[in-house]
Amino acid sequence: MDRESQIQTEFIEKYGSVIDEDMMEKLAEAAQHRKDGDYVVFENVRKVYHVGEVDIEALADATFGVNKGELAVVVGESGAGKTTLLNILGGMDTLTSGRVILDGKEISKMSMRELTEYRRYDIGFVFQFYNLVQNLTALENVSLATQICKNPLDPAETLRAVGLGDRMNNFPGQLSGGEQQRVAIARALAKNPKLLLCDEPTGALDYNTGKQILQLLQDQARNSGTTVIIITHNKAITPMADRVISVRSGRVQDVVVNSSPVPISEIEW
Repeated sequence: MDRESQIQTEFIEKYGSVIDEDMMEKLAEAAQHRKDGDYVVFENVRKVYHVGEVDIEALADATFGVNKGELAVVVGESGAGKTTLLNILGGMDTLTSGRVILDGKEISKMSMRELTEYRRYDIGFVFQFYNLVQNLTALENVSLATQICKNPLDPAETLRAVGLGDRMNNFPGQLSGGEQQRVAIARALAKNPKLLLCDEPTGALDYNTGKQILQLLQDQARNSGTTVIIITHNKAITPMADRVISVRSGRVQDVVVNSSPVPISEIEW
């Protein structure tokens, strides 16, 4: 039985009716993305914000998948829906319809309490502006995150892994922008998360420092098997990714699997 016939049979058994051609196309596309990326699954996700009497559709039928251990880049212009996508995947926002799954768990069905636990144990966040606690040292910032986790990594070892072994006792104000972002990455990694989400991680950095941070993220995916998703408007960095997800006007326009990611050293913008 081919895939279309299988989908049709399953739908008839469940709902007692035949799928129309448009719905069949959407289900087949979603099934293919699940096959390609069964660790992270976004399936026909729609998000509508209600602002007064106006409904704003931030995401519309967004569908894609990401494999475990991949580095994926979600790229699009400002207002395309990238941050909404990240917030839903990270459990910081809820969807209007559709499904979101991480490692077999359906996030979109979780209660507020379950989402809090999901953010605590499964997700590591790296933001554009670091969000470090200014009166804590680099080591204390990383240690703070490990206190809420089940199986955290050693904070000092994690800082050494990101090249900050000699800066552990410095406060954020004593560190450069690139060093602060490394602390932020170490803080996220020390949680030992299933998924590392990075929102414009090089947006506040100069060119050379930005490349160092991207190299660090690429190495993390390659060497530790961490699944990394980077949200960016910078199309020039997409060759570094295993998977490129293009977003426009709230829709996933294209998903491209890159069999030969380019080293960061060869990328320029």
